[in-house]
Amino acid sequence: MPNLVLLLICLLAGLLLRQWRVVTDEAPRALNQLLVSLFLPALTLLYIPEIRIDHRFLLPVLVPWLQFGMGWLFLRWVARRRGLPNRTLGALLLTGGISSTSFVGFPVFEMLYGREGLAMGILMSQAGSFLVCMTLGIAIASWYTAREPSAGLMLRNMLRFPPFVTFLVAILLNGLGYRHAPEVRSLLEKISSPFSVIALLSVGMQLNGSVRQWPKSLLAIGLSYKLVLAPLLMYGLLAGVLHRRDSVMELCVLGAAIGPMNTAAVVAEKYGLNPSLATQMVGVGLPLSLPVMYVVYHLIH
Repeated sequence: MPNLVLLLICLLAGLLLRQWRVVTDEAPRALNQLLVSLFLPALTLLYIPEIRIDHRFLLPVLVPWLQFGMGWLFLRWVARRRGLPNRTLGALLLTGGISSTSFVGFPVFEMLYGREGLAMGILMSQAGSFLVCMTLGIAIASWYTAREPSAGLMLRNMLRFPPFVTFLVAILLNGLGYRHAPEVRSLLEKISSPFSVIALLSVGMQLNGSVRQWPKSLLAIGLSYKLVLAPLLMYGLLAGVLHRRDSVMELCVLGAAIGPMNTAAVVAEKYGLNPSLATQMVGVGLPLSLPVMYVVYHLIH
């Protein structure tokens, strides 16, 4: 409960800081750069080298890919029925099909499932959500803006993203059997500790306080998949088809119920995929996903 209260306080604080003009319009972007350049790499280096990677981690990695694929089928069908332009479809797919596993998932997973849950969340984020965003997400963005998809461009973008490079290094260290010295672990813990607070402040700063300006019908389409249909599909697949009834299944379903990924909104903005819609999908979807995750967690039990 204290962690959930902290999430809400940080989101509200970020919103008020922006509304009261305490910070500039560029503040969220600056915070995001700090998150991806320093805090997220430190968090990755802290946990990935020392976790035991086995078959239990397969589902948390696969679920984001399945979620994106199912989202593409559903949102493409809705877009055709509604006659939505490709740029709007691209924004809905990037934000509705990819969860903010790191920004919101990490504190929730750690609170509910401890250190192992956080480790699974990091793998779900780096090998799942982030890779989806930087491969399929960029390919979709390129396609819907009439740019020729390029494997070279996708690879360059991935290698320019500090958390992904750090992830590769951490996996290598894990394979070599590396273990942190106490001093190194302490340093990484201190560097990475502000991650959740700053991430949620950044999201709060991107919220638009004027409900009248929200593209309500488009938000309803994207968030109905992201917050309702996606976790239902994952639960049906894992519990109904695979007959999984364990903490890994719970974590995967909760991961599917998390709000849209902030990085995906940045990609949508970069490619001109209805930036206003992409930002509101994150700003509205992330706080709304908190009570949704609470309900999902209790329904599973």
